[in-house]
Amino acid sequence: MDVPIIEKVVAQMKNLPQELQWRVWEFTRTLAVTTPQGTSGVQLLRFAGSIPRDDVKVMKEAIEQGCEQVDGNEW
Repeated sequence: MDVPIIEKVVAQMKNLPQELQWRVWEFTRTLAVTTPQGTSGVQLLRFAGSIPRDDVKVMKEAIEQGCEQVDGNEW
C-alpha cells in the first residue's frame, strides 16, 4: 500500500536541519494561500477558431524561431 504523500514529506523533513524545515513550512504556507487564477477551458471554447489560420501560422513560426533556442550565456 502506498504511503500518503504527507507522511513522505514529514519523513523527509525530519532529516532536514531546522532552517530548511522552516523554509519548507514557509513554502507550504505560501502554497496554501495561493489561489490558482485563470479561465477554464470550457469558457475559452467560444474563442476557438477566432484567429485566422494565416495569423496562427505566423505566430507558430515566430515561436519556433524565437523560443526553441537556448542561450547558454543568458543565466
